[in-house]
Amino acid sequence: MVFSGTNSRYLAEKICASLDCPLGNMNITHFADGEFAVSYEESIRGAHVFLVQSTFPNSDNLMELLLMIDAAKRASAKSVVAVIPYFGWARQDRKDKPRVSIGAKLVADLLSVAGIDRLITMDLHADQIQGFFNIPVDHLYASAVFLPYIQSLQLENLVIATPDVGGSKRASTFSKYLGVPLVLCNKSREKANEVASMQIIGDVEGKNVVLIDDIVDTAGTITKAANIMLEAGAQSVRAIASHCVMSDPASFRVQESALTEMVFTDSIPYAKKCPKVKQLSIADMFAETIKRVMNNESISSQYII
Repeated sequence: MVFSGTNSRYLAEKICASLDCPLGNMNITHFADGEFAVSYEESIRGAHVFLVQSTFPNSDNLMELLLMIDAAKRASAKSVVAVIPYFGWARQDRKDKPRVSIGAKLVADLLSVAGIDRLITMDLHADQIQGFFNIPVDHLYASAVFLPYIQSLQLENLVIATPDVGGSKRASTFSKYLGVPLVLCNKSREKANEVASMQIIGDVEGKNVVLIDDIVDTAGTITKAANIMLEAGAQSVRAIASHCVMSDPASFRVQESALTEMVFTDSIPYAKKCPKVKQLSIADMFAETIKRVMNNESISSQYII
C-alpha cells in the first residue's frame, strides 16, 4: 500500500500509476496554531506500507512524514518503508567547524525511532549518510534518467563538468560511461550560498558542456560556472542536477545565466516559472524499486552506473 504526504502527492500519484495500484487514502488535519494530525482512512493492518515524502524545506514535510510513520506503526502495519526521493538536511553530514549540529544524523535517528523498517532515497548529498541508519537503505541514482537524456541530445564535442571539486566523483562516473573528457571547477566561498572565486581545470573551448550536480539551491555556483565556461570559449553549457531546491533568487539567476537549460528530476516540486528549467520524472524508477523490494529482487541491477 502506497501513501503520500501533502507536498509529494504529485510524485506518489505517478508512482502508483506506474505500479498500477491506487494511492492510499489518508487524512491530514491542520489546526489553527499550525499543528497537524495524520490518520489513515483505510485498514493497513498487516500491510507493507510505503510512505512517499521528500523532506525538503520547510520542516513541516519532515514532521508530516514522522507522524505518518508513527500512525502506521500504531495501526499494525507489517512493515513501514520511507520513500524519500530528496533527503533533507543532508548537507549537514559532518562537523565542518566546532559546535555545530550534524543534521543528517539527527534526521536519521528521528526516522529510525519513529519506526521505519527500510529507507528508499536518491542521490544523497554524501554517501556516508547511509551509515547513519541501522536498517537497509536503498540508495538510487538519478543517472538512470539523466544518462539517456544526455545521449538523446546527441551533442558533438561533449564535455562533462562539475561546478565544484566535491562533485568530481559523480561527474567522473558520467564522463567514463559516456567516454568523454571531464572538466572541474575549483571554487572558494566567503560564506554559505556565496561563491568568492572560481577557476576552470580543463579545456572547454569549442565544447558542449554538461554540468553535473546533486542539489541546486540558490544557483549561485552553477550559474557562475556556466558563465565562466562560456567566457572560456564553450559552445554551449547545460546543467543537470538531481534535486530542484531552487531557493530565491535561483530561478532569476538561471534565466539570466549562460545556461541553455537546467534539468532536474521531480524529487522536489517546482512551481516557479522559468523557461530554462526542465524536470524529468523518477516515478518509474521508484516504482520499479518498490516492486523489487516487495519481490525480494536485486535493486543494484537496475543501476546504469
